[in-house]
Amino acid sequence: MTDPETRAAYDAVAALYAELFSDVLETLPLERALLGAFAELVRVHDAGPIADIGCGPGHVTAHLHGLGASTFGIDLSPEMVALARQAHPGLRFDVGSMTALDLADGVLGGILASYSTIHTRPEHLPAVFAEFERVLAPGGHLLLGFFAGDDPLPREFDHKVAPAYRWSPDSLADLLRQAGFAEVGRLRREPFEHERQFHQAQLLVRKNP
Repeated sequence: MTDPETRAAYDAVAALYAELFSDVLETLPLERALLGAFAELVRVHDAGPIADIGCGPGHVTAHLHGLGASTFGIDLSPEMVALARQAHPGLRFDVGSMTALDLADGVLGGILASYSTIHTRPEHLPAVFAEFERVLAPGGHLLLGFFAGDDPLPREFDHKVAPAYRWSPDSLADLLRQAGFAEVGRLRREPFEHERQFHQAQLLVRKNP
């Protein structure tokens, strides 16, 4: 999808999305553990703050802040950003696009992109990863969450908000390698009962020095 289409789709469901997902981390122990490891790696490296790109209503941004990480959120949807600012007034949230981040080169110690690239057309994803690489400091970490499949080619599916894609973790790891990242670790798990019946996956990568 294009940025305007994705923005409009999430603006339309922002309030419902916040109601349904603002406490979702309470039901996701594996993801909480990985977020903790991610936050610790970024703190130890001490190269800059974490940008939660595609932050939605800001619940994960606030969770990372609670872990002691310097964190701010960016989202394409102005409605999502308004809700995030309302729910977490002490944190920074900006409207912005992951395809053209309003950030200088190398200023971030970490990027969280939790299911925020799933609507990106496959042919556009290398440009997104190149933008992530640009704004990360050398050795900075990226944690990417996505829906996983076994087919080496991305597969489109009917997401409840907007059309989205499932990716093989190996295929995404290869794209990230081409963009200048080295894999640190990965998580793939079965869906829980309340989730869409796709495997859930996380890739943790580090920008090459």
